[in-house]
Amino acid sequence: MTDLTAFPITQKWPAQDADRLQLYSLPTPNGVKVSILLEELGLPYEPHLVSFESQDQLSPAFMSLNPNNKIPAILDPHGPGDKPLALFESGAILVYLAEKTGRFIPQDAAGRYECLQWVMFQMGGIGPMFGQLGFFHKFAGKDYEDKRPRDRYVAESKRLLGVLEGRLAGRAWLMGDDYSIADIAIFPWVRNLVGFYEARELVGFDDFPNVNRVLATFVARPAVVAGLGIPARG
Repeated sequence: MTDLTAFPITQKWPAQDADRLQLYSLPTPNGVKVSILLEELGLPYEPHLVSFESQDQLSPAFMSLNPNNKIPAILDPHGPGDKPLALFESGAILVYLAEKTGRFIPQDAAGRYECLQWVMFQMGGIGPMFGQLGFFHKFAGKDYEDKRPRDRYVAESKRLLGVLEGRLAGRAWLMGDDYSIADIAIFPWVRNLVGFYEARELVGFDDFPNVNRVLATFVARPAVVAGLGIPARG
């Protein structure tokens, strides 16, 4: 069995089976990207809940793996060269797992880079902009009398949805017929925007029929249904 004791994070979240991939996460849009992909891949893994309520993400154990104190993070006992690999940043983890298994990413170079550009589109645009909209619409920012910050992110979120709408015209998924890590990166955020953030009407979501269609297909996948609840909240 692989020895993971050199990683301090395993002192706070012990591995029941040190030969399984260890996931440290919370079911947020970024967190579920990885649990969904792991469910799609069928890889054996152990999920560990990083509770924001108890500020687990700021604990020395967690920050020993991710000094940026953000979820998700993984510890793969069988990384490159069959040596343990600790990795953070959801986008990087998606790319790593896809390339490790040769699934959910095109195998030709041109297709691979085309897929990666949409993963980066989520990381640089969809995630930050939708997240800011959530802050100004649902959380503390909603009490600001000046609505210009909120409206700025509403406008940008609509623009980004328009980009997705155009890309998905005549396509089953972002990469065409093939489901990929691009879809797994983006659609948890789209779901969160219209669900948890309660911004469906605010962004005119029904004006984007292709995005609606693919979101519905995405959330109906069994692996997505499972992954959206992992790790289970205590």
